[in-house]
Amino acid sequence: MTRKGAGPALIRDRAAMKPRRTSVVKWLLIALAILLAVSVAMPAFAQAAPAAPAAPAAPGVGDAVDRALGQLSSGAASGGTQSAPLSLSLQVLIIMGLLTILPGILLMMTSFTRIVIVLAVLRQALGLQQTPPNQVLIGLALFLSLFVMAPTINQMNTQAIQPYASGQLAGTQMIAAAGAPLHDFMTKQTRVKDVTMFAQMAKSGPYASPKDIPYAVLLPAFTTSELKTAFQIGFLIFLPFIVIDLVVATVLMSLGMAMLSPSIISLPFKLLLFVLVDGWALTMGSLANSFAT
Repeated sequence: MTRKGAGPALIRDRAAMKPRRTSVVKWLLIALAILLAVSVAMPAFAQAAPAAPAAPAAPGVGDAVDRALGQLSSGAASGGTQSAPLSLSLQVLIIMGLLTILPGILLMMTSFTRIVIVLAVLRQALGLQQTPPNQVLIGLALFLSLFVMAPTINQMNTQAIQPYASGQLAGTQMIAAAGAPLHDFMTKQTRVKDVTMFAQMAKSGPYASPKDIPYAVLLPAFTTSELKTAFQIGFLIFLPFIVIDLVVATVLMSLGMAMLSPSIISLPFKLLLFVLVDGWALTMGSLANSFAT
């Protein structure tokens, strides 16, 4: 007996399959050759194709930092030598440095200093430790500062930011135009005595007009004037609450209650007086009017 499929028929089938396998391998090699040719030719076509010119972007406020970094990287070359652009780490370092310094400068050049000091003195005069909390006081000072600085900000927007966004001013011209309303605001709030003191220390002046005062003299003079004005307003706020403390302390001493703290008894009367006179509206309105010129 022989196995099924053994014999001359099986040998003929195997011999017929060899040409088929050879043809399949040939087609696979052809397909691989075509794919390799296409993959090699595509970069050449991409390089040969002309790139469409990018539309020039209109100058705006958002790219001011990029322009400054570009000028720094291209302006560092001297003697005909080209300098490499700033590295990413150095650009991040410059931006983080500006973000650290600019908020402090802007806060010291606005009405924020006077307002936050007066609100802190008011809380101390009421005898409250953490009420309102610091976040609330800073928020009040910030939004009241925006209210007071609204005319100055509008002038800066009209004279500097909008012309720069439309391409009418360069970056340096925009900075000079934006600083003019802020310089005018600080000059009106600064005492002549403080300006004279810092000008003498800097051996600068005399100045023909307030616009000629340099920022190196105006900034410390403005900060000193704001601190003095804030403490003057704080003193006036403290007076009625001190009277309440004295009256309560005298009554307690006359009743022989020396062991009882007068601040515990006087606190409700301070709050009652502050609510009756509408103290918050009076304080915020007086602070806003103190910057009127």
